[in-house]
Amino acid sequence: MAIFKGSGVAIVTPMKENGDINYEVFEALLEDQVAKGTDSIVVCGTTGEAPTLDDPEHLEAIKFTVDVIKGRIPVIAGTGSNNTAHAVMMSEEAEKLGADGLLLVTPYYNKATQDGLYAHYRTIAAATKLPCIVYNVPSRTGTNILPDTMVRLAKDTENIVGIKEATGNIAQVAKLAALADGCVDIYSGNDDQVVPLCALGGLGVISVLANVAPKETHDMAMAAVEGRFEEARAIQLKAIPLIDQLFCEVNPIPVKAALEMQGFKVGAPRLPLTVMTEAHQANLRKAMVEFGCL
Repeated sequence: MAIFKGSGVAIVTPMKENGDINYEVFEALLEDQVAKGTDSIVVCGTTGEAPTLDDPEHLEAIKFTVDVIKGRIPVIAGTGSNNTAHAVMMSEEAEKLGADGLLLVTPYYNKATQDGLYAHYRTIAAATKLPCIVYNVPSRTGTNILPDTMVRLAKDTENIVGIKEATGNIAQVAKLAALADGCVDIYSGNDDQVVPLCALGGLGVISVLANVAPKETHDMAMAAVEGRFEEARAIQLKAIPLIDQLFCEVNPIPVKAALEMQGFKVGAPRLPLTVMTEAHQANLRKAMVEFGCL
């Protein structure tokens, strides 16, 4: 059974001016997501600035999310690392804290072979009973988990159940879907490809867009999953200009700026990320107004 279907928000981590996590704003964001129909919370992923969270605050953010959500929708914790032992430790701790699933990015910088990726994920999965979603984002990690490897992992490992596919390569997704024949739950990791990926059998999206347009992202993803493609396509195409602006600078710079525009005091990203340029903010604001989320 899938961890979720529809829209999983890759939620930002709000920060105070001193750089500490702003839990008051975090709670407001989480409640807003639940109220507007988001199907799952993905905490401490790329959008949540996991690379600059130390272990105690990373785990505290996971625990806080679990405590606020209280089982209303699944909480998926980002616990991946390029250090297999560290990913094991973080995954074990996330399970103890009550997470419903794990999101595990492919190892970055090391550039593992396909056999290395297989061994890495098998080792993490063996340390937990939680369902695991592999996060394939070669543009950030320099490593691409190939369809054959992903299917091998899913068939050999009971709790490796899905993949967040952010290669942007629909041909690779199609090959994966064909080889998997239903043994891998496929989620789009790109907001601009939700409908085509679901047309190939995907179950939804792990989304940046959902931070600022949760209802619309849920509606688009569920319509696509349920085969209502005309409805899904209309939302997908309307959202393209906004999605473009949400990725005109590296994520999560623009989405934090967008949430500030909506009145959520999420603060600036941690260095080495910086505040969005004024010119880009103007374009983002225009796209948000045109989409109807501002």
